[in-house]
Amino acid sequence: MFFIDTLELEGLGNRSYLAGGAHTAVAVDPPRDVDQVLAAAARRGVRISHVVETHVHNDYVSGGLDLARLTGAAYLVPAAARVSFDRTPVHDGDTFAVDDGISLRALATPGHTPHHTSYVLEERGAAVAVFTGGSLLIGTVGRPDLVEPRLTEELARAQHASAHRLAAELPDETEVLPTHGFGSFCSSAQADGDATTIGKEKAGNDALVQDVDAFVAALLAGLDDVPAYYAHMGPANAAGPAPVDLTAPPVADAADIAARLAAGEWVVDLRNRIAFARGHVAGSFNFEADGKIATYLAWLIPWGKPVTLLAESPEQLAQAQRELARVGIDRPAAAATGEPAEWISANEELRSFPRATFADLAALDPYEHRIVLDVRRDSERADGWIKDSVHIPIHQLHRRQHDLPAGVVWVHCAGGMRAGIAASLLDAAGRDVVAVDDSFDGARSAGLPMVTGPRSDS
Repeated sequence: MFFIDTLELEGLGNRSYLAGGAHTAVAVDPPRDVDQVLAAAARRGVRISHVVETHVHNDYVSGGLDLARLTGAAYLVPAAARVSFDRTPVHDGDTFAVDDGISLRALATPGHTPHHTSYVLEERGAAVAVFTGGSLLIGTVGRPDLVEPRLTEELARAQHASAHRLAAELPDETEVLPTHGFGSFCSSAQADGDATTIGKEKAGNDALVQDVDAFVAALLAGLDDVPAYYAHMGPANAAGPAPVDLTAPPVADAADIAARLAAGEWVVDLRNRIAFARGHVAGSFNFEADGKIATYLAWLIPWGKPVTLLAESPEQLAQAQRELARVGIDRPAAAATGEPAEWISANEELRSFPRATFADLAALDPYEHRIVLDVRRDSERADGWIKDSVHIPIHQLHRRQHDLPAGVVWVHCAGGMRAGIAASLLDAAGRDVVAVDDSFDGARSAGLPMVTGPRSDS
C-alpha cells in the first residue's frame, strides 16, 4: 500500500508532499526548513530515496538540495532547468522506482515554467495520484508570467496543452496534488476547494473547459501583481540554496533597537495588529506573525536590508524566523521578546494610533477633512471602491507615501491585516493614521458612497 502525506505551508500558500510505501518514500517540492520533512519520514518509519522538484521555484527557497544531501537521496530536477549543482536530470517519460510496486513517472507539463514537470505516482503500474506543482491546480493553473515577459503568452498556451495532456493520459479518479494554489501568488487564482481529481478538473477547470484562445485571453487578463522578492527566488534555487540556519538570533536590548532604527534598518513587531496599535516602538513596522509575514515582509522590505524582530514569545519569534527563511530572509540581525515597554529606554514613550470600522468612517462629519487610503491590489479594487479614496497598493506604499495629501489617513484593505501593515508604515513616517480593521463588505453596509467601473485609480 502506498501513502501520501501533505505538508501544509500556510504562510506561503503552498503544499509539499511525502509519498511512498512501507520502506522508502519520495519528497516532492520540499520547503527550505527540511526538518519537518525528515520528521514526517521518521513518523512513517521510511527512508527518503528521492527528492523531487517539479520546477525551479519562483516563490520560495527550496530545501531540495539540502534534503538530498542529508538523506543521500537522488535529487530529481527537470533536465531543461538551468541549475548550478549536481542532480539527476529528469526527462519526459522517465520512471523511478520508489518502493515495492510503487514508482514515479515524469510527465513534461510546461507552462508555469518552460521546464515544468509533473510526476505520476503509480502503484503496480496504475496511476493513483499526480504531483502537478504549478501546472494543473484545483480549479485553475499556475501563472505563466514569472519567467520572462516575452514568454508569457507562449507559456499560457503551454499551460492549456499541459492540462489537456494530464486529462488525456490519466484516469479520472487520479488524485491531483498541486504545490501552488492555496494562497501563493504563483497561482493564477485561489484554489476552489481543498482536494480534487482529474475527473473533477475536467468538469470545471477553465484550462479544460475553454478553448485555448479564450483560456489564454482570460488567464492573461486576470494576472495579478508579482511579489518583488520573487525576482530573488529563482536565481537562489538555480544556484543551489545553502542549508537553512534556524539558530536563535542575537538578543537586542532597547539601546540596540534604537541604534538599528537610527541606522535605517527595519525593526519588525510580530504582535497582532490590535496590540501594535495600542503601543509600539516608534519607527517599528507591524507584520503579524499569524498573517502572511513571509509574503508581505519579503515583498516590501528592500532586499538585503537587516531586520530585527520583536516578538511576544520565543515561540512566536522562532516560527517567524522559520517563515522568513523559506523566502530567503535567512538571519534576523537581532531579536527581542517580551513587552513593548521593555524595548524602549526610560526616557522614551511608546507610539499608538486608533483603530476603527467602516461604520466609524461613515459616521464622520462629511465636512471633516480626511484621506481614505485603499491599499488593496488593482484586481481587488476593480470590484468597487469608496468614492474619492486614494489607491496605493500595499506593496507600493513605502515608496509612494509622498502621493498622500496632508491630513489624517484612514487606511483600509479587504479585511484588516494589510491595513495594519500600512498604518504602521505611515505611523513610522510621522503621519496621523487610523487603521480601519474591518471587512470591506462593511463599507457597503455602512452606507459609504461606492464607485464601480473600469478604472481603479483615485
